[in-house]
Amino acid sequence: MDLLRNEPTNVYALIELGNLALAGGFRSAAKTAYAEAIRHHPANFTARVNLANVLRADNDSAAARLQYEAALAIDAHLHEAHQGMAWVLKDIDSDAAERHLQLGFLGRALVTKPYRGAKVGIPLLLLVCARGGNIPTDLWINDRRFTIHALYPEFNDPRVALPRHALVVNAIGDADLCAAALSRCQDVLAHSRAPVINQPMRVQATGRAEIARRFGAIPGVIAPKIDTLSPVAILQADDLQFPLLLRRPGFHTGEHFVYVANRSELPEAIDSLSAAEELLLISYLDARGADGMSRKYRVMFVDGVIYPLHLAISAHWKVHYFSSAMAQNPSYREEERRFLEDMPTALGARAMQALQRICTALDLEYAGIDFAVAADGSILLFEANATMVVFPPSAGAMWDYRRRAIDTVLEAASRMLLKRCSLQS
Repeated sequence: MDLLRNEPTNVYALIELGNLALAGGFRSAAKTAYAEAIRHHPANFTARVNLANVLRADNDSAAARLQYEAALAIDAHLHEAHQGMAWVLKDIDSDAAERHLQLGFLGRALVTKPYRGAKVGIPLLLLVCARGGNIPTDLWINDRRFTIHALYPEFNDPRVALPRHALVVNAIGDADLCAAALSRCQDVLAHSRAPVINQPMRVQATGRAEIARRFGAIPGVIAPKIDTLSPVAILQADDLQFPLLLRRPGFHTGEHFVYVANRSELPEAIDSLSAAEELLLISYLDARGADGMSRKYRVMFVDGVIYPLHLAISAHWKVHYFSSAMAQNPSYREEERRFLEDMPTALGARAMQALQRICTALDLEYAGIDFAVAADGSILLFEANATMVVFPPSAGAMWDYRRRAIDTVLEAASRMLLKRCSLQS
């Protein structure tokens, strides 16, 4: 800050200010600092890639693409920009995305992240997929406690020794999207003796269709029927039950996920899913309560313990917290508060027993489940896997009732890491 007072356009200071803001969770301030660096130094590719990465995290793919392209115009061999381009093109041009992926990651399978601690960090090997589908870990793997070596198994050269590490965390969570990466993890782990969080073989068994099939047999669980079919096969099927849901595998937060009320809507619905080779055909589970509103609970499983995370209530069938009616309705927030403070009473014995069985069956150290509760107390299963995101609550006293539950989950995950380490800090 002292440097910027004397030299307001110093590109290095502006970039570092953006980095510090981003590390502290101030995304808007980070974008402002990077944009200011670009305004005064348009040929600085670092500022452009950093800004693009924040825009990418905000799902602003069009704006991110402009910055990645500008960075590559400055340096055509910039691997970070190629990695970003692979992401922005994945739904637009899969062949081009794959080319950028190869240019971005070949020879760069291992990235050691900046360590910000005062003492020597505990070395941690983080397995991540270059194609996405990873568990967000920034909130519970502390870069002031751990030295994080991120490894992309798809591009790993087995002849290169792994960095020294006390623990392996498999952050690859999407079994539908990351099958190849999860398989390659076994080759990596063959060269490690460290404890592993979320064994890749167990994650491989958590694809949406397989989870519905497995957990539908658990007492107290109502799971949808899920088939993986080509668009042509879906159009030709004569035994479809409407309404139904269609979804592209490998996507979350409601992307490429549509409700189809009747057969006449089917062709348009399929066309809207970006010419996918295969789709998930999902039977519709009605999650509406007596008030006509749909509810979706999220519960986390950390080291074998069940923790409530949130309840979202919406008039729409596709329920997400960010698009729900929670901010507008105090009675919904009160209902969520009761769930967070006394989950067994809010859900009932039948649902709690089902959750415990699911937690045991998943056999993952870090995972979660989205569900509703049926009239008979059974769980209506939406999904259960390792990719569940823990969102910190927004600022403002209105959300104070949520903070303790979220902090409890993050603290439990952090404790789990230290407990499993073969080296102690």
